[in-house]
Amino acid sequence: MDPNAHAVALACKGFLDDDEGRRLHDLGRECAPLGPVVEIGSYCGKSTVYLGSGVKAAGGLLLCVDHHRGSEEHQVGEEYHDADLFDARVGRLDSLPELRRTLHLAGLDDTAIPVVAPSPVAARFVVGDLGMVFIDGGHSHAAAHADYESWSGKIARGGVLAIHDLFPDPNDGGQAPIEIYRRALALGLFEELPGTKTLGVLRRR
Repeated sequence: MDPNAHAVALACKGFLDDDEGRRLHDLGRECAPLGPVVEIGSYCGKSTVYLGSGVKAAGGLLLCVDHHRGSEEHQVGEEYHDADLFDARVGRLDSLPELRRTLHLAGLDDTAIPVVAPSPVAARFVVGDLGMVFIDGGHSHAAAHADYESWSGKIARGGVLAIHDLFPDPNDGGQAPIEIYRRALALGLFEELPGTKTLGVLRRR
């Protein structure tokens, strides 16, 4: 991975482990030749830099889908609220400026394209086969299943569906991400690849 981009990723706000990030980098580089790569949930850009650097190395394109108003856990009074990202002028969170700064520092302005919209809305105008979809958006049951339903059918044969924050034990974390992971396997459309920590990886048959 490009050393400058790696340093930017490590310094960026976010919740992704470095080993998981490096796996995303490798998956992005592998899958970009199959079609555009889509990230659901960019936040400030930590995972975007890992994934985007791999996509850039393969000459591909990364679409970074996020409404930038934060997930449930980012709101005022919640565990992961960051006051630095709160826009008092509108009374809402806004992580888009931080994402744009991160992409510029990592040299990804021409590779990683922010799509500022709710995930199901963005999916309506993305057509054609995708090389990879990485789901790390809202972790509520409704949000995670909407992400899966909106994007999983767009992945090309041989492409990858990666899902972050898989916790088999409910005591360790929310269950919505692992629910959609198990849902994809149960339908028989994907085969399971080795995961990395809480990152699950499935390949489209």
